[in-house]
Amino acid sequence: MFRKLAVASVATILLGTSAMADGHGKDIVDTAVSAGSFETLVAAVQAAELVDTLKGEGPFTVFAPTDEAFAALPEGTVADLLKPENKDQLVAVLTYHVVPGKVMSGDLSDDMTAATVQGGDITIDLDSGVMVNDANVVQADIETSNGVIHVIDKVILPAS
Repeated sequence: MFRKLAVASVATILLGTSAMADGHGKDIVDTAVSAGSFETLVAAVQAAELVDTLKGEGPFTVFAPTDEAFAALPEGTVADLLKPENKDQLVAVLTYHVVPGKVMSGDLSDDMTAATVQGGDITIDLDSGVMVNDANVVQADIETSNGVIHVIDKVILPAS
C-alpha cells in the first residue's frame, strides 16, 4: 500500500509539471505532487529525506518514473526500499534519476552520457525516440522554478 502511495506521489509530482510549464511557479517537488501520477516517487523522496534538496535552488534535471514504472518493479521492491534501514539504497536510486543543471531535450545528443547526483553515469539514446539507459522518455521538458522534469516509463537503477 505504502509502495503504491509512494509511487503515485512521485508520478503525481512529475506529471503535474506539464500543467505548470507555462508559469514555472512551482518547484520540482510541488510540480510532481500536483501532477497526480508521481505518488510513489513523492513518497520515496519523502522517505529519503530529499524534499528540501529538490525544493532547493538547483537547477536540477529529474528523470521521473511514473507510478506505473514503480509498480513494474518486482513485488516488494518499493516496500523494501522505503524501510528506514534501506534509506542509503533508496537515496542512491533516487539521486541516480537526478542530473545537476537544467538539461532540456534540445540539449541532448545521441550516445551522450551525463553524471548523476548519485555519482554514476546515465546514457542518452536517440535512435528510437529518447531513452535514458533503458527507460523511454514519455514526456519531456516540464519546466519548474528550479529545473526541469522528464517523465520516464521505467525506474533506472545504478550499477551495484
